[in-house]
Amino acid sequence: MSVLSIVVFLPLVVACFLVAVRVPDTAARWIWCALSAAEVLLVAGMWLGRPADPSTSLDFEQRVGWISTVASSYHVGLDGLSWPLVALTVVVFASCSVYALNEGNRPRLHAALFCFLQTTCLGVFAAQDLLLFFVFFDLSIVGMYFAIAGWGHGQAARSALMFFLYTFLGSLALLVGFIGLYLAATPHTFDIVELSRTAPLQGSGSVGVLVLGAILLGLAVKTPTFPFHTWLPPAHTDAPAVGSAVLAGVLLKMGTYGFVRIAMPLLPDAWRDWAWVVLAVGIVSVLYGALVALAQTNLKRMIAYTSVNHMGYVVVAVGAAGVLTGSAEQARQVAIVGAVTQMVSHGLITAALFLLAGVVHERTGTYDMGSFGGLARPAPRYAALFAIAAFASLGLPGFSGFIAEFQVFTGAIATAPISALAVLGILITAALFLRALQRLLTGETVGRSVGFRDLGAVEMCAIGPLLILALAIGVLPAPLLDVITPTAGQLVDLVGR
Repeated sequence: MSVLSIVVFLPLVVACFLVAVRVPDTAARWIWCALSAAEVLLVAGMWLGRPADPSTSLDFEQRVGWISTVASSYHVGLDGLSWPLVALTVVVFASCSVYALNEGNRPRLHAALFCFLQTTCLGVFAAQDLLLFFVFFDLSIVGMYFAIAGWGHGQAARSALMFFLYTFLGSLALLVGFIGLYLAATPHTFDIVELSRTAPLQGSGSVGVLVLGAILLGLAVKTPTFPFHTWLPPAHTDAPAVGSAVLAGVLLKMGTYGFVRIAMPLLPDAWRDWAWVVLAVGIVSVLYGALVALAQTNLKRMIAYTSVNHMGYVVVAVGAAGVLTGSAEQARQVAIVGAVTQMVSHGLITAALFLLAGVVHERTGTYDMGSFGGLARPAPRYAALFAIAAFASLGLPGFSGFIAEFQVFTGAIATAPISALAVLGILITAALFLRALQRLLTGETVGRSVGFRDLGAVEMCAIGPLLILALAIGVLPAPLLDVITPTAGQLVDLVGR
């Protein structure tokens, strides 16, 4: 068994242990923390030990026969597209495990569920077989359904059901698209590496477009893009804090990761034909998400709609990367690098914002920003972290968001100048976060802010590292960009062939 398989399945082993053995609640919390720390150390060691030549085959690759009748195998490996998201996954889950040290509602089962969910997320980003990708993709839906329904609040049951039905319907469309690719391949295979080499639906016309449409539908629901986003705000609003952090920080990336891992390299013809449509959807998602977020009075719903906005930047980048205009190959590569960087940046910053929103609800029982005022006086540590997260989210230079968005717009505008419309999303995002800062933190201490307990050591240790990493990427992005860039170049070559 490769070290990558150990990283993927170790959380599942721990989950089974926590379900089978009735360990004390305190022990269960610390077991999850210990697992998360071990996962971070393992991935860090793998990152430092990866091959010096990034253009070689997949890192830590393993292939074992699985379903021989359909030529599907357990095939895992990492490259410049998946490395950053595997690292993001272990970091976000580690922060959630620390935050959950205060969890009092069935902490043993809570820890087991999130360990299971961690395996599904890591499996999606490591999978190099379409059927294996689908299995992990579908299981992540099941895990998040139980997280919302079992530990949420408000209308948690309704929101969990909406989340499940929307995303499960999307996954069925995704499966249909995968079957179409399998049937078109000669010989039939679900292997992503083999399919990217042969592009079996190249020049197939309407058949390729239909297969791409099915795959895009499944991925767009998960991302989510407009108009497939309606499940997201209620799911976030009623989910527990760690559920929202994992949903926004990791699960939403499965959709955009599918664009660059599956849709673009396996269906280059159809992607080029429909790149303008993808680009248009991305621009609408950016502007719609920002405008609707600006209208919110519920803190968590506001953050949820900013996810529609920020993931829209990724869709703009990958759409623009499919527009072949003159000698814009380098610009298309920059757009893809920006898209992957944006996935990482959004994961870190928005996970921190949702944990901060969770603190507000746990202290006061509400997300209504009108119920607060002057929170900076009784809770200076909370105010400091919220302000940092807000400025990082609006793309202030010095944070990862600026590095990501600068590359997205540089690459996208050079390839498709209409992408400049999405820049308005940054202005609107700045307005909504500045307004939230004013309503929550400044002025006289009134309403629910009176007697508000500031962040404790556990909460600081959970949220602080996410923002430190966002700052580190903003100041020193090279270690991340150097991993992404070679694979982004290969992807540009595949789309342009």
